[in-house]
Amino acid sequence: MLFYHITQESEWLAAVDQGYYTAPTSASEGFIHCSFRNQVADTAGRYYAGMHGLVLLEIDPEALACRWVVEPSTGEELFPHVYGRINLDAVRRVVPFIPHPDGKFIFPAELE
Repeated sequence: MLFYHITQESEWLAAVDQGYYTAPTSASEGFIHCSFRNQVADTAGRYYAGMHGLVLLEIDPEALACRWVVEPSTGEELFPHVYGRINLDAVRRVVPFIPHPDGKFIFPAELE
């Protein structure tokens, strides 16, 4: 089972330089928000509608060096949350995450 995280490409490039990925929510909420495959498009529409410069990280939870759990979030739906830094070798693939002209996102075909 894989899960996914949406971030700015600049944040991902900074992670490559520092050797790990973290997100602003790590400091403010204590964890990194992620989504299962079937949740990615809705999450993107809810928080990133029309935004450009995004990438989608495909994460292998079995390779994470930190704790992760599946917990209720928005509307009590269950989402994966990563409690700590994401080690780069847990990120299997990184793909551009580009909205359609109407601002909506779909799950990238290259990750199917």
